[in-house]
Amino acid sequence: MKIKLVVLTVFAFCAVFNAEAQKMKKFGSSIEKKIGPKTIKVPYTDVISYVGYAAPGNEDAVEDGKKFYYIYVWVPAVAPELGVRMVSPVGKNKIKKAIQSAGYKENKSSKDFFDTYITLERSTIFQKENITEEGVKSAKWTTLASNDDSSEMPKQPSGNSYNSLLRYKSEVGSPTKALTAGLYRIGFTTYKRGEVKGTFIAEVAAPVKLPGVVMAKTIAELKKEL
Repeated sequence: MKIKLVVLTVFAFCAVFNAEAQKMKKFGSSIEKKIGPKTIKVPYTDVISYVGYAAPGNEDAVEDGKKFYYIYVWVPAVAPELGVRMVSPVGKNKIKKAIQSAGYKENKSSKDFFDTYITLERSTIFQKENITEEGVKSAKWTTLASNDDSSEMPKQPSGNSYNSLLRYKSEVGSPTKALTAGLYRIGFTTYKRGEVKGTFIAEVAAPVKLPGVVMAKTIAELKKEL
Protein backbone atom coordinates (compact mmCIF):
# COMPACT_ATOMS: atom_id res chain seq x y z
CA MET A 1 0.00 0.00 0.00
CA LYS A 2 2.84 2.42 0.90
CA ILE A 3 4.51 1.73 -2.46
CA LYS A 4 1.27 2.53 -4.30
CA LEU A 5 0.90 5.79 -2.37
CA VAL A 6 4.46 6.80 -3.24
CA VAL A 7 3.89 6.04 -6.92
CA LEU A 8 0.65 8.02 -6.95
CA THR A 9 2.32 10.94 -5.20
CA VAL A 10 5.17 10.99 -7.73
CA PHE A 11 2.68 10.77 -10.60
CA ALA A 12 0.62 13.65 -9.21
CA PHE A 13 3.77 15.76 -8.75
CA CYS A 14 4.86 15.12 -12.34
CA ALA A 15 1.40 16.02 -13.63
CA VAL A 16 1.44 19.31 -11.72
CA PHE A 17 5.02 19.99 -12.84
CA ASN A 18 4.15 19.51 -16.50
CA ALA A 19 1.08 21.76 -16.20
CA GLU A 20 3.03 24.49 -14.43
CA ALA A 21 6.13 24.03 -16.58
CA GLN A 22 4.32 25.19 -19.70
CA LYS A 23 2.49 28.14 -18.12
CA MET A 24 3.68 31.40 -19.66
CA LYS A 25 4.09 34.47 -17.47
CA LYS A 26 3.68 38.11 -18.53
CA PHE A 27 6.24 39.13 -21.12
CA GLY A 28 8.66 41.45 -19.32
CA SER A 29 10.77 44.10 -21.05
CA SER A 30 14.39 44.99 -20.31
CA ILE A 31 13.14 47.79 -18.01
CA GLU A 32 13.43 46.71 -14.39
CA LYS A 33 11.52 47.99 -11.38
CA LYS A 34 12.06 47.26 -7.72
CA ILE A 35 8.95 46.30 -5.75
CA GLY A 36 9.84 45.67 -2.12
CA PRO A 37 12.66 43.13 -1.96
CA LYS A 38 12.03 41.93 -5.52
CA THR A 39 13.21 43.34 -8.83
CA ILE A 40 10.84 42.64 -11.72
CA LYS A 41 10.91 43.28 -15.45
CA VAL A 42 8.16 45.73 -16.40
CA PRO A 43 5.72 43.96 -18.77
CA TYR A 44 5.68 45.03 -22.41
CA THR A 45 2.84 47.38 -23.33
CA ASP A 46 2.14 45.84 -26.72
CA VAL A 47 2.19 42.06 -27.32
CA ILE A 48 1.10 40.19 -30.45
CA SER A 49 0.78 36.40 -30.28
CA TYR A 50 0.89 33.81 -33.05
CA VAL A 51 -0.01 30.15 -32.53
CA GLY A 52 1.30 27.74 -35.14
CA TYR A 53 2.44 24.27 -36.04
CA ALA A 54 5.80 23.38 -37.59
CA ALA A 55 5.69 20.37 -39.88
CA PRO A 56 8.63 18.45 -41.40
CA GLY A 57 9.18 19.31 -45.06
CA ASN A 58 7.46 22.69 -44.68
CA GLU A 59 10.56 24.71 -43.91
CA ASP A 60 11.21 28.07 -45.62
CA ALA A 61 14.99 27.77 -45.86
CA VAL A 62 18.00 25.68 -44.90
CA GLU A 63 20.82 27.61 -43.22
CA ASP A 64 24.01 25.95 -41.98
CA GLY A 65 22.27 22.61 -42.37
CA LYS A 66 19.32 23.66 -40.19
CA LYS A 67 15.73 23.86 -41.39
CA PHE A 68 14.40 27.37 -40.77
CA TYR A 69 10.81 28.59 -40.63
CA TYR A 70 9.83 32.27 -40.82
CA ILE A 71 7.05 34.43 -39.42
CA TYR A 72 6.88 37.89 -41.00
CA VAL A 73 6.17 41.03 -38.97
CA TRP A 74 5.32 44.49 -40.29
CA VAL A 75 6.31 47.20 -37.78
CA PRO A 76 4.71 50.54 -38.79
CA ALA A 77 6.72 52.87 -36.54
CA VAL A 78 10.05 53.34 -34.81
CA ALA A 79 10.40 51.13 -31.72
CA PRO A 80 12.88 51.58 -28.84
CA GLU A 81 12.93 47.82 -28.19
CA LEU A 82 11.43 44.58 -29.47
CA GLY A 83 11.05 41.37 -27.52
CA VAL A 84 10.51 37.94 -29.09
CA ARG A 85 9.78 34.68 -27.33
CA MET A 86 8.70 31.18 -28.32
CA VAL A 87 7.39 28.21 -26.39
CA SER A 88 6.73 24.69 -27.69
CA PRO A 89 4.32 22.96 -27.37
CA VAL A 90 1.31 25.24 -26.92
CA GLY A 91 -0.01 22.85 -24.28
CA LYS A 92 -2.71 24.32 -22.05
CA ASN A 93 -1.68 27.93 -22.58
CA LYS A 94 -4.63 30.08 -23.56
CA ILE A 95 -3.53 33.26 -25.29
CA LYS A 96 -6.22 35.91 -25.78
CA LYS A 97 -6.59 37.28 -29.32
CA ALA A 98 -3.77 35.07 -30.64
CA ILE A 99 -3.48 34.67 -34.40
CA GLN A 100 -4.09 30.98 -35.13
CA SER A 101 -2.60 29.41 -38.23
CA ALA A 102 -4.47 26.79 -40.26
CA GLY A 103 -1.70 24.31 -39.38
CA TYR A 104 -2.30 24.83 -35.68
CA LYS A 105 -6.07 24.43 -36.00
CA GLU A 106 -5.53 21.09 -37.73
CA ASN A 107 -2.94 19.87 -35.20
CA LYS A 108 -3.91 21.57 -31.93
CA SER A 109 -4.22 18.21 -30.16
CA SER A 110 -0.64 17.26 -31.09
CA LYS A 111 1.76 16.70 -28.20
CA ASP A 112 4.83 17.13 -30.39
CA PHE A 113 7.29 19.86 -29.43
CA PHE A 114 10.79 20.96 -30.40
CA ASP A 115 13.88 22.58 -28.88
CA THR A 116 13.30 26.17 -30.02
CA TYR A 117 15.98 28.47 -31.43
CA ILE A 118 14.87 31.95 -32.55
CA THR A 119 16.24 34.93 -34.47
CA LEU A 120 15.00 38.48 -35.02
CA GLU A 121 15.85 39.76 -38.49
CA ARG A 122 15.35 43.15 -40.16
CA SER A 123 14.97 43.60 -43.89
CA THR A 124 15.79 46.44 -46.27
CA ILE A 125 12.06 46.88 -47.01
CA PHE A 126 10.70 49.99 -45.31
CA GLN A 127 7.44 50.62 -47.18
CA LYS A 128 4.30 48.49 -47.48
CA GLU A 129 4.23 48.95 -51.25
CA ASN A 130 7.54 47.10 -51.59
CA ILE A 131 6.34 43.97 -49.80
CA THR A 132 6.06 41.36 -52.56
CA GLU A 133 7.22 37.76 -52.89
CA GLU A 134 10.08 38.80 -55.19
CA GLY A 135 10.89 41.83 -53.08
CA VAL A 136 11.26 39.72 -49.95
CA LYS A 137 13.47 37.19 -51.75
CA SER A 138 15.83 39.89 -53.02
CA ALA A 139 15.85 41.92 -49.79
CA LYS A 140 18.90 41.90 -47.53
CA TRP A 141 18.24 40.55 -44.04
CA THR A 142 20.24 41.47 -40.96
CA THR A 143 20.10 39.23 -37.88
CA LEU A 144 19.69 41.59 -34.91
CA ALA A 145 19.56 39.01 -32.14
CA SER A 146 19.12 35.29 -31.46
CA ASN A 147 18.45 32.97 -28.54
CA ASP A 148 18.47 29.24 -27.90
CA ASP A 149 17.63 28.42 -24.26
CA SER A 150 16.21 30.94 -21.78
CA SER A 151 15.86 30.32 -18.04
CA GLU A 152 13.06 32.93 -18.03
CA MET A 153 10.86 30.71 -20.13
CA PRO A 154 8.78 27.77 -18.88
CA LYS A 155 10.37 24.35 -19.16
CA GLN A 156 9.22 21.90 -21.80
CA PRO A 157 7.37 18.68 -20.88
CA SER A 158 10.76 16.95 -20.93
CA GLY A 159 11.83 19.13 -18.00
CA ASN A 160 14.47 20.96 -20.06
CA SER A 161 14.71 24.76 -20.38
CA TYR A 162 14.70 24.66 -24.18
CA ASN A 163 12.28 27.51 -24.91
CA SER A 164 13.58 30.85 -26.18
CA LEU A 165 13.43 34.59 -25.44
CA LEU A 166 15.33 37.61 -26.72
CA ARG A 167 15.16 41.39 -26.25
CA TYR A 168 16.72 43.80 -28.69
CA LYS A 169 17.27 47.52 -28.08
CA SER A 170 17.38 49.80 -31.09
CA GLU A 171 20.79 51.13 -32.05
CA VAL A 172 19.76 54.67 -32.94
CA GLY A 173 21.71 56.07 -35.87
CA SER A 174 22.75 52.68 -37.24
CA PRO A 175 21.56 52.11 -40.83
CA THR A 176 21.24 48.35 -40.25
CA LYS A 177 20.54 47.90 -36.53
CA ALA A 178 18.05 50.63 -35.67
CA LEU A 179 14.44 49.52 -35.10
CA THR A 180 12.85 51.62 -37.83
CA ALA A 181 9.46 51.08 -39.45
CA GLY A 182 9.74 48.17 -41.86
CA LEU A 183 9.50 44.45 -42.50
CA TYR A 184 10.97 42.05 -39.95
CA ARG A 185 10.83 38.31 -39.51
CA ILE A 186 11.19 35.79 -36.72
CA GLY A 187 13.27 32.83 -37.80
CA PHE A 188 12.98 29.61 -35.84
CA THR A 189 14.49 26.16 -35.92
CA THR A 190 15.97 23.66 -33.46
CA TYR A 191 19.38 23.77 -31.80
CA LYS A 192 20.39 20.47 -33.41
CA ARG A 193 20.09 19.70 -37.09
CA GLY A 194 17.01 17.66 -37.88
CA GLU A 195 13.26 17.88 -38.30
CA VAL A 196 11.22 20.62 -36.64
CA LYS A 197 7.84 19.34 -35.54
CA GLY A 198 5.28 20.56 -33.03
CA THR A 199 2.92 23.32 -31.92
CA PHE A 200 4.30 26.64 -30.72
CA ILE A 201 3.45 30.12 -29.49
CA ALA A 202 5.50 33.01 -30.87
CA GLU A 203 5.15 36.52 -29.44
CA VAL A 204 6.52 39.88 -30.52
CA ALA A 205 6.35 42.73 -28.02
CA ALA A 206 7.28 46.39 -27.55
CA PRO A 207 7.42 48.75 -24.53
CA VAL A 208 5.23 51.27 -26.39
CA LYS A 209 1.99 50.92 -28.33
CA LEU A 210 2.59 50.28 -32.02
CA PRO A 211 -0.82 50.41 -33.73
CA GLY A 212 -0.84 48.56 -37.03
CA VAL A 213 1.66 45.79 -36.32
CA VAL A 214 0.86 42.76 -38.51
CA MET A 215 2.18 39.23 -38.02
CA ALA A 216 1.75 36.36 -40.51
CA LYS A 217 3.39 33.14 -41.65
CA THR A 218 3.52 34.02 -45.33
CA ILE A 219 3.89 37.19 -47.37
CA ALA A 220 0.50 36.55 -49.01
CA GLU A 221 -1.18 36.38 -45.59
CA LEU A 222 0.69 39.48 -44.44
CA LYS A 223 -0.42 41.53 -47.43
CA LYS A 224 -4.05 40.64 -46.80
CA GLU A 225 -3.83 42.21 -43.33
CA LEU A 226 -1.95 45.36 -44.35
